[in-house]
Amino acid sequence: MSYEFRWSVLWSGQSGAWLLQGLLTTLAISALAWVLAAALGILSGALRTVPWRPLRAAAAFYVEFFRNVPLLVWMFFWYFGVPPLLPAAFRGWLFDHGAEFWAGMFALGVYHGARMSEVIRSGIQSIPRTQFEAAYAMGLTTAQVYRLVIVPIALRLIVPPATNESLNLLKNSSVALTISVAELTFQTRQIETYTAKAIEALTAGTVIYLALCLLIAGVMGRVERRFAIPGLIVRGGA
Repeated sequence: MSYEFRWSVLWSGQSGAWLLQGLLTTLAISALAWVLAAALGILSGALRTVPWRPLRAAAAFYVEFFRNVPLLVWMFFWYFGVPPLLPAAFRGWLFDHGAEFWAGMFALGVYHGARMSEVIRSGIQSIPRTQFEAAYAMGLTTAQVYRLVIVPIALRLIVPPATNESLNLLKNSSVALTISVAELTFQTRQIETYTAKAIEALTAGTVIYLALCLLIAGVMGRVERRFAIPGLIVRGGA
């Protein structure tokens, strides 16, 4: 029995609108989660290298706690477990304003923030000790050393691994369909259900994900070359 391809199902009826809505939702949840992950990653990654043991321990606990639990579990936790603990008024507001979206975004953000923390920590630890010594010799406090010298250098060093983590975050946004976030994978499955054309629907989703990842990788490759530090970063393609 041969399969009859019908690619027109992707733009006929509501399919085109579903794909566009799924794409926009994927971009929105990924972008917001990336901002949260970057903030948590920079903060916890820096704290893991400071001289004070309590701060290092707190940052290490965050990383190990969130990194070693599957993302799917965190999706369920933030969507099903946390709302009952919130005040009734806020809980009602949350469910009226897309609770599944915010739960998915928060799950992605804290999970990938823990993974990003390791990237930041590795970048800081790769900076020569002379950079720290020179900054302290100028009379800067530890907080100023990290804020003005160390973290800016580390951010330029970690572009390649941070790019990989960003791509992983984008792809992992598809897990949010398990809590009914209408992102790209959710919408491709909806098209499949309504048209009975699985190959066409899943091919469309695959191509869109691939295009997004290639675009991000290309942009970040240019960023890496633009901000390369002579002597610390080898320029890609040089």
